[in-house]
Amino acid sequence: MSTHLSDHRFDEYKLPDSLLQGLKQANFEFCTPIQAETLPYSLQGEDVAGQAQTGTGKTMAFLIAVYQRLLTQPASEHRKPNQPRALIIAPTRELAIQIHKDAELLGKHAGLKLALVYGGIAYEKQRQQIADGVDILIATPGRLIDYFKQHVFNLKEIQALVLDEADRMFDLGFIDDIRYLLRRCPPPDKRLNMLFSATLSLRVQELAYEHMNNPHTVKIEAQQPTADKIEESVYYPANNEKIPLLLGLFKKFKPARSIIFVNTKRVAENVYAYLLGNGYPSALLSGDIPQKKRQSLLKKFQDGEFNVLVATDVAARGLHIDHISHVFNYDLPQQAEDYVHRIGRTARAGASGVAISFACEDYAHYMPDIEAYIEHSIPSQPVSSELLITPEPAARIERHRPQRRNNGQRPHKSGHGHKHRHQGSKQGHHSNTKKHKSTSN
Repeated sequence: MSTHLSDHRFDEYKLPDSLLQGLKQANFEFCTPIQAETLPYSLQGEDVAGQAQTGTGKTMAFLIAVYQRLLTQPASEHRKPNQPRALIIAPTRELAIQIHKDAELLGKHAGLKLALVYGGIAYEKQRQQIADGVDILIATPGRLIDYFKQHVFNLKEIQALVLDEADRMFDLGFIDDIRYLLRRCPPPDKRLNMLFSATLSLRVQELAYEHMNNPHTVKIEAQQPTADKIEESVYYPANNEKIPLLLGLFKKFKPARSIIFVNTKRVAENVYAYLLGNGYPSALLSGDIPQKKRQSLLKKFQDGEFNVLVATDVAARGLHIDHISHVFNYDLPQQAEDYVHRIGRTARAGASGVAISFACEDYAHYMPDIEAYIEHSIPSQPVSSELLITPEPAARIERHRPQRRNNGQRPHKSGHGHKHRHQGSKQGHHSNTKKHKSTSN
């Protein structure tokens, strides 16, 4: 049995046969710690506010409880087809898509209708899917509230409610919409409520106590926000050394599959162009990439068609991609919590991984906050001349223009408007000295 699993088996719980069948077909036999700690409460109809690192099984923890609730407690005889019985809200499209995929896997034999709602594509198709009938509605806040205000559905028959990545809801400015929706559900004591997050900050706990019924707080590995199987290190390059250093580290470590995180779309495009120009087939993922293309890129990355993904924080949460060997923080995140979410893309489900950060002139001042948050110092490594590779010129790439549509997410401040010259020199002078003010694109 893998070390990241507990001794508790799913068949120890009184789950409906259809759920046990789905778990067996998905090769789930033993619970992860977050599942073993929360299911005894949630399966008894008691609310849970759970904190656990990303990649520890939070999604299956709440899906099992939702399915069990709906399969064992019949819907009201007055319920209409477009009145969902369960609502699962996620902050990003990628996370919502992954939850829906897991829900399909688990509920293959349950006979419940799923609907997936997120911005960017298929507006009328998603709208019609709800109107045709839905039991479990999985959604991002923006498009969800759009349909709600159009009376496509209502929340009067909700039996189970889940908020996933609750802290991210605050970060992305969704919390007013969330509260608006929760107030239109049945009272907290008339439904099962579950809230999951990588961090249970004070503001998240306040949300829980406002809209939940005396929730049990479950914290897994709360004293160590980063996974113990991640090998962390930090380099302190000058701005014009970042591209040469990145290429040198790629040559040294030869990462099997890696994600490079940056803070702005412009820098993402620049890093991507240099990788292509230096023989590293890569993909670029930011908020301006059309949704269909984003899904296609992620599938190709998952399937191994290329092994490098350059991403803004739009990809920091909700991505369930196996075998990420290295995470590079090309730009240090400006929120300490985001450091945890970024490096959590590696060392998932008991595996090991490497997280390398660049504390450059623009972002080094965030290092103390990050180390205070993770409660340990990150070993520093020297920027030696052997690691600095003179790059070949950046490839010419198509620049993505910002989409005018909301895409299911509320607008928030971004760094796109800051002056930032495109640096195409052979020395990799790709980053100017102006400080960026965005971590989400």
